Amino acid sequence: MKRVFLKTVAVALAALAVGNAFAADITGAGATFPFPMYAKWAEAYKKETGVGLNYQSIGSSGGIRQIRAKTVAFGATDAPLSGGELEKDGMVQFPAIIGGTVPVVNLDGFKPGELRVTGPVLAEMYLGKITKWNDAKLAALNPGKTLPDQNITIVHRADGSGTTFNWTDYLSSVSKEWADTVGKGAAVKWPAQSSVGGKGNEGVAANVTRVKGALGYVEYAYVKKNNMTFLQLQNADGKYVSPDDATFAAAAASADWFSVPGMGISMVNAKGANSWPVSTASFILMYADPADKAQSAEVLKFFDWAFKNGKTMAADLDYVPLPDTLTAQIRSKVWSQIKK
Repeated sequence: MKRVFLKTVAVALAALAVGNAFAADITGAGATFPFPMYAKWAEAYKKETGVGLNYQSIGSSGGIRQIRAKTVAFGATDAPLSGGELEKDGMVQFPAIIGGTVPVVNLDGFKPGELRVTGPVLAEMYLGKITKWNDAKLAALNPGKTLPDQNITIVHRADGSGTTFNWTDYLSSVSKEWADTVGKGAAVKWPAQSSVGGKGNEGVAANVTRVKGALGYVEYAYVKKNNMTFLQLQNADGKYVSPDDATFAAAAASADWFSVPGMGISMVNAKGANSWPVSTASFILMYADPADKAQSAEVLKFFDWAFKNGKTMAADLDYVPLPDTLTAQIRSKVWSQIKK
């Protein structure tokens, strides 16, 4: 009887182990920009399938390091790798979601979107050339507004960041001085004398909320989550626009995704009257010949489910889901390169 009991327990444990193996959590790491979206997708996906997502929101540079070290099944970055880097690493890359980076401030007495700024003036603020909120250039853009005689404290990312890459890409596109002296990158030397760094979108949002007179940049989901005050931004057509899913979608409307290897296009300063000037995609990195093919297959199942079922959730957070025509191309042109 004892032998029968032990055999039964062993079979039960073996069955449980097999079940857990099939329901192993997916591992990923990288960009903080899409983290609110991935967290929401992951919660719904686990309820439906029993498979969880263990995603480390550590910044794009961290995600690239993790996937290159093969400690996760996918990396996430808002600063896409070049075709040469992808080929060297043996990886493929595809966009997962579209959103926008937004200038946010801590100024008493102003509502979100009440104040306006142009790209060149924003660059001068980040260069440290405009140091007061009542500077004549800001006053000229906001007639009838009483701007405070208050110092501007620049808040930036302290970690390697795809959000920073896109932010500095934008500043480079609107300011020759920024392009020549600072340039674009996941990490740059910030020139403004009065500045403070924060880790992740979370850290920048926290510092802007904490420091009076602060000016920072975060993904729009963090603006909504923290009830932050944002600036309207002048776009390439000369129109002042506010950030939301409609203005992000307008910027992405004419994107030619397969014009560059790895689909790593830039959408900053996109043409269009309704386009948000700092719109961007967040990208997924995977190995074409993964060491753990079962885990890689689970990643594709997750994003396939998200592309089909996650559109409403994306819109709720003011991200822009990829259109069905594009996700079909990703399946046929990109996922087909990944060995099963």
